[in-house]
Amino acid sequence: MITSTHAIIYADDADATRAFFRDVLGLANVDAHGGWLIFKLPPAELGIHPSGGAAQSGHHELYLMCDDINATVEDLEAKGVEFTSPVTDQGFGLLATLRVPGGGEIGLYQPKHPTAYDLPD
Repeated sequence: MITSTHAIIYADDADATRAFFRDVLGLANVDAHGGWLIFKLPPAELGIHPSGGAAQSGHHELYLMCDDINATVEDLEAKGVEFTSPVTDQGFGLLATLRVPGGGEIGLYQPKHPTAYDLPD
């Protein structure tokens, strides 16, 4: 039986990336061994999109979801987070992109569509 999801971010500077998720985003974590942190993520959902265009089969993306993207951007900017794209309305939701120190970029997403992350099992 599947019990959870384990996502991985490959980072050029894993220590900086771990510090960002621990200290800036404030995600709870456990030390698996020697500073190798594993973070508790918020509830999750999985969307399956067709490949084509910029996204080829096997391409995966990670978005952190929020209820109020403008307030979340403001809060994260006050903590020194760099946003690499402004909030844009994509019709299905509001999106922005933020830089993860040592770990590239991830999306921040306020959905306008029904969500699945809080459905009962």
